[in-house]
Amino acid sequence: MKEYNTSFTHGDALIVVDVQNDFCPGGALAVENGDAVVPVLNRWIADAEKNNLPVYASRDWHPLEHISFKENGGVWPPHCVQDTDGARFHPDLELPDRAVIVTKGVRFDQDQNSVFDQTGLAMHLQKKGIKRLWMGGLAEDVCVLASVLYARKEDFDVMVIKDATRPVEASGGEKARQKMQEAGANIAE
Repeated sequence: MKEYNTSFTHGDALIVVDVQNDFCPGGALAVENGDAVVPVLNRWIADAEKNNLPVYASRDWHPLEHISFKENGGVWPPHCVQDTDGARFHPDLELPDRAVIVTKGVRFDQDQNSVFDQTGLAMHLQKKGIKRLWMGGLAEDVCVLASVLYARKEDFDVMVIKDATRPVEASGGEKARQKMQEAGANIAE
């Protein structure tokens, strides 16, 4: 197995994808063991803070009647509806005050699975001189996958923190990891 440099360096950033109540046990679209990513991500967040590196946290922030919801032709039950408890970050996630919150999924006419989809985040990171992204969050086979693939198209080096993400379905996670690696992302064990 290939060894990776798993320590932060200048030019790195941490991206925490959608660790929200609705994606954790008891939520409207719960990922099995989704809350297990929280302590892992908290360690990475603490390390990023210690090294004075930027931390970004994305969130789905859907309006009522969002296009991704089943009753509107989508595939998901209503989830992460704006200003609801389900849309809040998991209460144990220790985001620093200086974390940049990236809001997505607000459009009525399309879904935005990637943290980069029409958010301006790629340009922002490039202006800050960020070259490598460390990513974890929920769900591995949906929003993490979309974010990783988009980041690779924008030419960022990407390290997916394997223990810091969970898929909607186990088989979906395997396929997602394969797609991410084919796109040039690395899976950090």
